Amino acid sequence: MAADSIEDAVGDLADAVLAADSVVALTGAGLSTASGIPDFRSEGGVWDSHDPADFQYARFQADPAGFWTDRLSLHETLHEDAVGPNAGHRALADLEAAGHLEALVTQNVDGLHREAGSDRVIRLHGTGAEVECTDCNRRQAAAPVRQRAANGELPPRCGHCEGVLKPAVVLFGESLPQGALHRARERVREADLLLAAGTSLTVEPAASLPRLAATGGATVAVVNLESTRISERAAVDLRADVTEVLPALVAALD
Repeated sequence: MAADSIEDAVGDLADAVLAADSVVALTGAGLSTASGIPDFRSEGGVWDSHDPADFQYARFQADPAGFWTDRLSLHETLHEDAVGPNAGHRALADLEAAGHLEALVTQNVDGLHREAGSDRVIRLHGTGAEVECTDCNRRQAAAPVRQRAANGELPPRCGHCEGVLKPAVVLFGESLPQGALHRARERVREADLLLAAGTSLTVEPAASLPRLAATGGATVAVVNLESTRISERAAVDLRADVTEVLPALVAALD
């Protein structure tokens, strides 16, 4: 889109936000890549250098020590450079603080929405900032556990019950946390506006949330560099950088 078209579309989006009683945001990898975290599925992405089969839940169960070795390597790839929230994360936190955002549903596990100040975050795929015990379900911060694993404790174990610790993310072959998925669908059904930002809408069940919103009569808006399968039916479809559009939206609402 040309600059004036983007400006007009941001204005339309701001009008839709102001007209809505309930706005829900849905975010994906586009928010993370803008902070320097590599994409997984695109050409040259993470899965070009790491085998997805190494991160199957069945592999974790059968070989937790080997899984943790590969998990440390994956973490180094994802966080080769220092990362933090970008302007898109901060803009969504600003929308929430201003009372415009009812909930933020994310497919990302990097924790950057929380770090930016968003409180109403529903994490469909868990969080990489924590680990959980496979026996007693206690959670703790992931960073010290990764260090223990790097120092040779493979697999790292729970200090309370000696159960094996697992990253608190959804692995391949593992079910999504049903509580989070239920809350996400509930918020989307109640929404007047669903803003999908930085997501290709190819991975289920997140990919079906815009359709669920539209079925309930909500306005659907998409902000993504590439076209998505909902783009042609979206009331607002912005092929643009989320780190530029979302701050512009905040400014238009001020």
